[in-house]
Amino acid sequence: MAKNRNAYRCDSCGAVLSKWAGQCPECREWNTVNEFVAEASAPGRFAGFAGQLGNEVKDLSSVGDAEVTRLEVGVGELDRVLGGGIVPGSVILLGGDPGIGKSTLLMQLTAALAGRVPSLYVTGEESLQQLGMRARRLGVALDSIRCLPETAVEQILGHAEQEKPQLMVIDSIQTVYTENLASAPGSVAQIRESAAALVRWAKRNQCCVILVGHVTKEGALAGPRVLEHMVDSVLYFESDGGSRYRVVRAIKNRFGAVNELGMFAMTGTGLKEVKNPSAIFLSGHEKPVPGSVVTVVREGTRPILLEVQALVDPSHLNNPRRVALGLEYNRLAMMLAVLHRHGGIALAEHDVFINVVGGIRVSETSADLPMLLALVSSLQDRPFPDGLVCFGEVGLSGEVRPVPDGEQRLKEAAGHGFKTAVVPSANRPRKPIGDLAVVGVDHVRDALDRAFSPARRRP
Repeated sequence: MAKNRNAYRCDSCGAVLSKWAGQCPECREWNTVNEFVAEASAPGRFAGFAGQLGNEVKDLSSVGDAEVTRLEVGVGELDRVLGGGIVPGSVILLGGDPGIGKSTLLMQLTAALAGRVPSLYVTGEESLQQLGMRARRLGVALDSIRCLPETAVEQILGHAEQEKPQLMVIDSIQTVYTENLASAPGSVAQIRESAAALVRWAKRNQCCVILVGHVTKEGALAGPRVLEHMVDSVLYFESDGGSRYRVVRAIKNRFGAVNELGMFAMTGTGLKEVKNPSAIFLSGHEKPVPGSVVTVVREGTRPILLEVQALVDPSHLNNPRRVALGLEYNRLAMMLAVLHRHGGIALAEHDVFINVVGGIRVSETSADLPMLLALVSSLQDRPFPDGLVCFGEVGLSGEVRPVPDGEQRLKEAAGHGFKTAVVPSANRPRKPIGDLAVVGVDHVRDALDRAFSPARRRP
């Protein structure tokens, strides 16, 4: 039987080399050559065929339509992000900044499921004593969590074959290595090969494997990009500076909605779920203030109320500042151009600052109209009437376009006591929604007129 050998592959062009080189001789790129395990084929056979075929070719209709039973964690916010629970055999990658609470969340998750399914917590960064200290602080039952301090993937899978867990946590994938490679743990080749071995074992044994991933200073997951393609779900743990609130966002999910969001609050006894996120993102001013407007965005399947704040101030610089926090800078630049062209308001000599309260990043276009109205409110020092909410996309010709799930957004606003909504005309509901007065607008000029006095301009 032929033995496997170690070879080197360029991550840029895919060229295979017999030895490492700092520069790829094919594409001339630097630092792209990494080690990998090349499986040798049996003599006299085609590469990739080493004897009797394993799996059979089947018609998809013969598989059946039996629905996979999800394993509910019991934490509503986490189940929401996962799409209703953990799917057996799935592999989940959880990334986040150091100290944000990844290990705390997974310790609570493991403890919540330990009484129902066999679990295994594998740590490569902490000792068992450190895990015990965290578990006592969180108040979880120590005898219900099986732990393993190990970093060699062959040893981890050997213990997993004996324990037969249905949930296995790897904290973290950057510390795991395979003995088939000579490179150091954390390298691109080690992360790729170790993750591939864990994925194969998870699929074969119908065990859910959760991998903890480090992030770079740019906020991306450390390691090869292929790691995100290998797993079934990618979750990001986010926080805004010193805030005690944590956001778990689904960037990729083969079994649920993408961009689904779960809210948690960090306390002395661990993470607690926030069941009403809209309440924590609204500042609750005693009276209306200029430059502040409330909008409704959609994160996954959930509408959330957010406050958009703007500050427009005369600039003493040759190039006035443009700062956008929580919103896309290019959208801000476009709104300034639309406001000048179709609203007759120029801000070329003003510093412009825009911010979303709470540190949430908004990428959808429904924040265009709130952004534009907040800028005008700050410039003219005119607050909006109390109880006003708005959303809508603004086009380059000044038209206000509808956004998806408008009625669900209006119901969320009405449930929090808002009285007036300025929305695109196409998003006006056919039936009244409580006591909410819905004002439909078609153009930027119409929105500016009606937003400041909606009570006198109801349709």
